[in-house]
Amino acid sequence: MGQKTHPYGMRLGYIKPWKARWFATKDYSKNLFEDLTIRKFLKKNMANSGVANIEIERSAKRLRIIIHTARPGIVIGRRGSEIDRIRAAVEKMTESEVFIDIKEVKIPQLDAQLVAESVAQQLIKRVAFRRAMKKAVTVSMSKGAEGIKIRCKGRLGGSEIARAEGYKEGKIPLNTFRADVDYGFTEANTTFGKIGIKIWLYKGDALLRKSVTEQKQEVDSKDKKDTKKKVDIDNAVNAQESKI
Repeated sequence: MGQKTHPYGMRLGYIKPWKARWFATKDYSKNLFEDLTIRKFLKKNMANSGVANIEIERSAKRLRIIIHTARPGIVIGRRGSEIDRIRAAVEKMTESEVFIDIKEVKIPQLDAQLVAESVAQQLIKRVAFRRAMKKAVTVSMSKGAEGIKIRCKGRLGGSEIARAEGYKEGKIPLNTFRADVDYGFTEANTTFGKIGIKIWLYKGDALLRKSVTEQKQEVDSKDKKDTKKKVDIDNAVNAQESKI
Protein backbone atom coordinates (compact mmCIF):
# COMPACT_ATOMS: atom_id res chain seq x y z
CA MET A 1 0.00 0.00 0.00
CA GLY A 2 2.97 2.31 0.44
CA GLN A 3 3.27 2.62 -3.33
CA LYS A 4 -0.34 3.88 -3.53
CA THR A 5 0.13 6.73 -1.03
CA HIS A 6 0.38 10.25 -2.43
CA PRO A 7 3.99 11.44 -1.85
CA TYR A 8 2.84 14.94 -0.78
CA GLY A 9 -0.04 13.88 1.48
CA MET A 10 2.16 11.31 3.20
CA ARG A 11 4.59 14.05 4.30
CA LEU A 12 2.05 16.73 5.30
CA GLY A 13 2.91 18.34 8.61
CA TYR A 14 6.31 16.64 8.68
CA ILE A 15 8.39 18.24 5.92
CA LYS A 16 5.59 19.59 3.69
CA PRO A 17 3.17 22.47 4.47
CA TRP A 18 -0.58 22.55 3.72
CA LYS A 19 -1.49 24.18 0.39
CA ALA A 20 -4.69 25.62 1.89
CA ARG A 21 -4.32 27.31 5.29
CA TRP A 22 -7.61 28.25 6.94
CA PHE A 23 -10.08 27.02 9.54
CA ALA A 24 -13.89 27.00 9.35
CA THR A 25 -16.75 25.36 11.19
CA LYS A 26 -19.89 26.70 9.45
CA ASP A 27 -18.80 27.53 5.88
CA TYR A 28 -16.34 24.67 5.37
CA SER A 29 -17.98 23.24 2.22
CA LYS A 30 -18.46 26.73 0.75
CA ASN A 31 -14.78 27.65 1.30
CA LEU A 32 -13.59 24.31 -0.08
CA PHE A 33 -15.69 24.73 -3.23
CA GLU A 34 -14.33 28.29 -3.63
CA ASP A 35 -10.76 27.00 -3.32
CA LEU A 36 -11.30 24.34 -5.98
CA THR A 37 -13.00 26.82 -8.34
CA ILE A 38 -10.21 29.39 -7.90
CA ARG A 39 -7.45 26.80 -8.47
CA LYS A 40 -9.17 25.50 -11.63
CA PHE A 41 -9.67 29.05 -12.96
CA LEU A 42 -6.05 30.09 -12.31
CA LYS A 43 -4.57 26.93 -13.86
CA LYS A 44 -6.75 27.39 -16.96
CA ASN A 45 -6.00 31.12 -17.37
CA MET A 46 -2.26 30.73 -16.71
CA ALA A 47 -1.66 27.49 -18.61
CA ASN A 48 1.41 28.89 -20.39
CA SER A 49 2.84 30.73 -17.37
CA GLY A 50 4.57 27.76 -15.73
CA VAL A 51 2.42 27.69 -12.57
CA ALA A 52 3.89 25.05 -10.25
CA ASN A 53 1.79 25.51 -7.12
CA ILE A 54 -1.10 27.61 -5.76
CA GLU A 55 -1.45 28.23 -2.01
CA ILE A 56 -4.54 29.78 -0.40
CA GLU A 57 -4.72 31.51 2.99
CA ARG A 58 -7.90 32.83 4.62
CA SER A 59 -8.35 35.16 7.59
CA ALA A 60 -11.67 36.87 8.41
CA LYS A 61 -12.82 38.44 5.13
CA ARG A 62 -9.40 38.30 3.47
CA LEU A 63 -8.21 35.79 0.89
CA ARG A 64 -4.51 35.60 0.04
CA ILE A 65 -3.42 33.58 -3.01
CA ILE A 66 0.27 32.70 -3.38
CA ILE A 67 1.20 31.65 -6.92
CA HIS A 68 4.51 29.84 -7.46
CA THR A 69 5.53 30.29 -11.09
CA ALA A 70 8.59 29.91 -13.30
CA ARG A 71 7.55 32.96 -15.39
CA PRO A 72 6.49 35.75 -13.02
CA GLY A 73 6.74 38.39 -15.77
CA ILE A 74 3.98 36.72 -17.83
CA VAL A 75 1.72 36.31 -14.76
CA ILE A 76 2.12 39.96 -13.69
CA GLY A 77 1.86 41.39 -17.21
CA ARG A 78 2.84 44.84 -18.42
CA ARG A 79 2.60 47.29 -15.49
CA GLY A 80 0.59 44.70 -13.55
CA SER A 81 -2.32 44.65 -15.99
CA GLU A 82 -2.59 40.85 -16.10
CA ILE A 83 -2.51 40.37 -12.33
CA ASP A 84 -5.16 43.09 -11.88
CA ARG A 85 -7.43 41.31 -14.38
CA ILE A 86 -7.00 38.00 -12.54
CA ARG A 87 -7.65 39.64 -9.14
CA ALA A 88 -10.88 41.22 -10.43
CA ALA A 89 -12.05 37.85 -11.84
CA VAL A 90 -11.29 36.02 -8.56
CA GLU A 91 -13.10 38.69 -6.49
CA LYS A 92 -16.30 37.88 -8.44
CA MET A 93 -16.04 34.25 -7.26
CA THR A 94 -15.78 35.10 -3.57
CA GLU A 95 -17.09 37.60 -1.03
CA SER A 96 -13.63 38.15 0.47
CA GLU A 97 -11.04 40.81 -0.30
CA VAL A 98 -8.42 39.20 -2.58
CA PHE A 99 -4.64 39.63 -2.38
CA ILE A 100 -2.29 37.89 -4.83
CA ASP A 101 1.41 37.24 -4.19
CA ILE A 102 3.77 35.97 -6.89
CA LYS A 103 6.77 33.80 -5.97
CA GLU A 104 9.35 32.77 -8.56
CA VAL A 105 10.44 29.14 -8.95
CA LYS A 106 14.21 29.54 -9.30
CA ILE A 107 14.96 26.11 -10.87
CA PRO A 108 11.93 24.84 -12.88
CA GLN A 109 13.77 21.58 -13.66
CA LEU A 110 13.57 20.64 -9.96
CA ASP A 111 9.79 21.10 -9.72
CA ALA A 112 7.94 17.87 -10.55
CA GLN A 113 4.75 19.61 -11.76
CA LEU A 114 6.65 21.88 -14.17
CA VAL A 115 8.70 18.93 -15.50
CA ALA A 116 5.46 16.96 -16.11
CA GLU A 117 3.86 19.91 -17.93
CA SER A 118 7.02 20.35 -20.04
CA VAL A 119 6.83 16.69 -21.15
CA ALA A 120 3.08 17.10 -21.87
CA GLN A 121 3.73 20.11 -24.13
CA GLN A 122 6.35 18.13 -26.07
CA LEU A 123 3.94 15.21 -26.55
CA ILE A 124 1.26 17.60 -27.86
CA LYS A 125 3.84 18.91 -30.39
CA ARG A 126 4.35 15.28 -31.53
CA VAL A 127 7.84 14.87 -30.10
CA ALA A 128 8.73 11.17 -29.63
CA PHE A 129 7.65 10.18 -26.10
CA ARG A 130 10.90 8.31 -25.29
CA ARG A 131 12.96 11.32 -26.34
CA ALA A 132 10.85 13.69 -24.20
CA MET A 133 11.08 11.40 -21.15
CA LYS A 134 14.86 10.89 -21.46
CA LYS A 135 15.41 14.63 -21.86
CA ALA A 136 13.38 15.39 -18.70
CA VAL A 137 15.39 12.82 -16.71
CA THR A 138 18.77 14.10 -17.99
CA VAL A 139 18.01 17.80 -17.40
CA SER A 140 16.63 17.28 -13.86
CA MET A 141 19.63 15.16 -12.82
CA SER A 142 22.05 17.75 -14.24
CA LYS A 143 20.34 20.48 -12.17
CA GLY A 144 20.97 18.66 -8.88
CA ALA A 145 18.15 16.13 -8.42
CA GLU A 146 19.23 13.01 -6.51
CA GLY A 147 16.67 10.83 -8.29
CA ILE A 148 13.79 11.00 -10.74
CA LYS A 149 11.14 8.58 -11.99
CA ILE A 150 8.85 9.36 -14.92
CA ARG A 151 5.90 7.30 -16.14
CA CYS A 152 3.69 7.92 -19.17
CA LYS A 153 0.51 5.99 -19.86
CA GLY A 154 -1.87 6.06 -22.82
CA ARG A 155 -1.77 5.59 -26.60
CA LEU A 156 1.95 6.27 -26.79
CA GLY A 157 3.15 6.98 -30.31
CA GLY A 158 -0.41 6.60 -31.59
CA SER A 159 -0.55 2.85 -30.93
CA GLU A 160 -3.91 1.08 -31.01
CA ILE A 161 -3.56 -0.35 -27.50
CA ALA A 162 -2.73 1.92 -24.55
CA ARG A 163 0.38 1.04 -22.57
CA ALA A 164 2.65 2.44 -19.88
CA GLU A 165 6.37 3.19 -20.13
CA GLY A 166 8.76 4.78 -17.71
CA TYR A 167 12.34 5.73 -16.92
CA LYS A 168 14.16 5.98 -13.61
CA GLU A 169 17.53 7.37 -12.55
CA GLY A 170 19.02 7.76 -9.08
CA LYS A 171 16.97 6.77 -6.03
CA ILE A 172 13.34 7.51 -5.07
CA PRO A 173 12.72 6.61 -1.38
CA LEU A 174 8.89 6.81 -1.43
CA ASN A 175 8.40 5.37 2.09
CA THR A 176 10.96 7.57 3.86
CA PHE A 177 9.25 10.51 5.58
CA ARG A 178 12.34 12.74 5.71
CA ALA A 179 12.94 12.30 1.96
CA ASP A 180 11.87 15.41 0.03
CA VAL A 181 10.02 13.69 -2.83
CA ASP A 182 8.15 16.07 -5.13
CA TYR A 183 5.25 14.69 -7.18
CA GLY A 184 3.69 16.05 -10.35
CA PHE A 185 0.86 14.87 -12.57
CA THR A 186 -0.70 16.23 -15.75
CA GLU A 187 -2.43 15.03 -18.92
CA ALA A 188 -1.44 15.68 -22.51
CA ASN A 189 -4.42 16.04 -24.88
CA THR A 190 -2.94 14.56 -28.07
CA THR A 191 -4.76 13.76 -31.32
CA PHE A 192 -4.81 10.07 -30.30
CA GLY A 193 -6.29 10.73 -26.85
CA LYS A 194 -5.14 11.63 -23.35
CA ILE A 195 -1.69 10.61 -22.13
CA GLY A 196 -1.10 10.74 -18.38
CA ILE A 197 2.33 11.83 -17.12
CA LYS A 198 3.55 11.24 -13.56
CA ILE A 199 6.85 12.50 -12.11
CA TRP A 200 8.52 11.57 -8.82
CA LEU A 201 11.52 13.82 -8.07
CA TYR A 202 13.84 13.26 -5.10
CA LYS A 203 15.70 16.37 -3.87
CA GLY A 204 17.45 14.90 -0.81
CA ASP A 205 16.58 14.55 2.87
CA ALA A 206 14.90 17.67 4.27
CA LEU A 207 16.06 17.13 7.87
CA LEU A 208 19.60 16.34 6.74
CA ARG A 209 19.73 19.61 4.80
CA LYS A 210 18.48 21.41 7.91
CA SER A 211 21.17 19.85 10.15
CA VAL A 212 23.90 20.75 7.64
CA THR A 213 22.67 24.37 7.65
CA GLU A 214 22.66 24.41 11.46
CA GLN A 215 26.22 23.02 11.54
CA LYS A 216 27.34 25.74 9.14
CA GLN A 217 25.75 28.41 11.33
CA GLU A 218 27.49 26.98 14.41
CA VAL A 219 30.87 27.03 12.64
CA ASP A 220 30.29 30.63 11.50
CA SER A 221 29.31 31.75 15.02
CA LYS A 222 32.36 29.95 16.46
CA ASP A 223 34.64 31.67 13.93
CA LYS A 224 33.14 35.05 14.88
CA LYS A 225 33.71 34.35 18.60
CA ASP A 226 37.35 33.27 17.94
CA THR A 227 37.94 36.40 15.86
CA LYS A 228 36.47 38.61 18.60
CA LYS A 229 38.60 36.85 21.25
CA LYS A 230 41.72 37.36 19.14
CA VAL A 231 40.94 41.06 18.69
CA ASP A 232 40.43 41.47 22.47
CA ILE A 233 43.80 39.81 23.16
CA ASP A 234 45.54 42.03 20.58
CA ASN A 235 43.95 45.13 22.11
CA ALA A 236 45.10 44.09 25.60
CA VAL A 237 48.67 43.47 24.37
CA ASN A 238 48.73 46.83 22.58
CA ALA A 239 47.48 48.57 25.75
CA GLN A 240 50.25 46.98 27.86
CA GLU A 241 52.92 47.91 25.29
CA SER A 242 51.73 51.52 25.23
CA LYS A 243 52.03 51.71 29.05
CA ILE A 244 55.63 50.40 28.87
